[in-house]
Amino acid sequence: MIRGKRGRPRQRPRWLYGDRGYDYDHHRKTLRDKGIVPRIARKNTAHGSGLGKIRWVVERMFAWLHQFKRLRIRWERRADIHLGLMHLACVLVCYRKLPTSL
Repeated sequence: MIRGKRGRPRQRPRWLYGDRGYDYDHHRKTLRDKGIVPRIARKNTAHGSGLGKIRWVVERMFAWLHQFKRLRIRWERRADIHLGLMHLACVLVCYRKLPTSL
């Protein structure tokens, strides 16, 4: 029996969103070579490209996770403990966002 690699097949994202700090041709070329469409804001252009609507979701989640000091400044030496605390923080953030009336 012929087997492939273990686990779920790895999938690449269709798009990659980035801010003006990543507006370089070599970044765009590398992404296109891998079959990913770059959605990177151009330097020296007016704001309002629409990228902020998508990036805001990620930055908002980082802000919620930074409420937990142990995640803002990584005190844990072991990665498994840090990952466990990260999972716990995500559960708490989701729990707080649930509607209170059931």
